[in-house]
Amino acid sequence: MKSRFVPQILFMNRFPLDHPISVYTVKASSFPEGVQAAHMYLHSLVSFSTKRKYFGISHGSPEKEIIYYAAAEELEKGELEKHGLATFILEAGDYLYVDIPDFMKNISAIGQAFAALLQEPHIDPQGACVEWYLDQHTCRCMVRVTQ
Repeated sequence: MKSRFVPQILFMNRFPLDHPISVYTVKASSFPEGVQAAHMYLHSLVSFSTKRKYFGISHGSPEKEIIYYAAAEELEKGELEKHGLATFILEAGDYLYVDIPDFMKNISAIGQAFAALLQEPHIDPQGACVEWYLDQHTCRCMVRVTQ
């Protein structure tokens, strides 16, 4: 039986990101259709490492579309920079988050988690929805808050 994740306020946690994280991004051609291709392209540029931080970053556009980026941190100076990718800074600060275990078995839980997170007051209006792939099984869905 497939487990269902139902985000609720009880599952939300808060943590401080003590320092900004600079990442290199690949923009998806569309959302959600182009998300997997963006991640696959990014992974083709550098070898997989459990030491590397991987992300999905999304935000709305003025046209009410979702703009999505696959993102990764450099482990060695220049390994992603040399590809001419755009950069993004995950700002330091407090984040609300929901962890999705076994996210590949329930991808829709990611959207459900962000729907719940975005209902919370004090969301940073300049922030983004961030998927932090903590390992190959756990996706941390998070949004920056202003207080």
